[in-house]
Amino acid sequence: MASRAIWKGQLRLSLVSIPIEIHTATKSGRRVSFRQIHGPTGKPVNYEKTVPGVGKVSSDDILKGYALGDNEYLLIQPDEIDAIKLETKKTFELVQFVGTNEISPLYYDQPYYIVPSDDLAEDAYRVVRDALRKSQKTGIGQLTLHGREHLCAVRPCGDGLLMETLFYADEIKDADPLFNTIEDDEADPDLLAVATALIEKKTAPFDAAAFTDNYDKSLRQLIEDKRKGRAPRVTAGGERPSADNVVDLMQALKDSLKASGGSAADKSAAQPAAKPRASKAEAADAPAEAPAKAPAKRTARKAG
Repeated sequence: MASRAIWKGQLRLSLVSIPIEIHTATKSGRRVSFRQIHGPTGKPVNYEKTVPGVGKVSSDDILKGYALGDNEYLLIQPDEIDAIKLETKKTFELVQFVGTNEISPLYYDQPYYIVPSDDLAEDAYRVVRDALRKSQKTGIGQLTLHGREHLCAVRPCGDGLLMETLFYADEIKDADPLFNTIEDDEADPDLLAVATALIEKKTAPFDAAAFTDNYDKSLRQLIEDKRKGRAPRVTAGGERPSADNVVDLMQALKDSLKASGGSAADKSAAQPAAKPRASKAEAADAPAEAPAKAPAKRTARKAG
């Protein structure tokens, strides 16, 4: 089935305008979906728009309402919304460029493909694509899509351009209330070295095709079993750590490294640099013969 454009307009770079189409980059109907069914009759549950004291209402009589509080609403007519003139409804202008890695992953929302509308637009399209690739930059602009104006980022993707909608700054939650209780002390050097070696052993090029949605797969198997009258299969999951599986954190990391094909000796390659010596002033303030404290023994739950 051919992809349908969800937006058509102009991609503008200064005085250059390129006719483009925007298409969704993800599949919305891949996952298993269910309908609510009335158990006693086996019939689907319908949803009707009703008003208390009135009953069922026509869609033509429904307006947008802005809540003022105390069950009061400010009604907005459809033509009043349509009258809002935004250039971004038909023009997507790249107004700024940033380094490819400057945008935090926290801001990315949805991906879309940008394609030239016709053969005449293709030459200019390729120039913009190659210029972004050569400069290793990402273009930033705004676009009206699905009834709202989005902040968007554009960068090369294979032979074309990928657009990703971004969250605005005021849409991102402040992480400090969640993170401020986490100690910012440096990790134990020996533990850090083994954990770093474990990460290195498990490092490989990203390949999304290597991962499977196991929940979706199990749902499909359940549906197939019930269709054919078979008893649903029970998929055994991994054993959850229990209170009896508490072990030393270092030992857990070493066991994990060994299981991944490494050894505890690999940690030497990831040893952090020695800490700088204390200054004379700091040394003078320190106790003359303070014994070194042994690192606290930390624990973790061993995976089953």
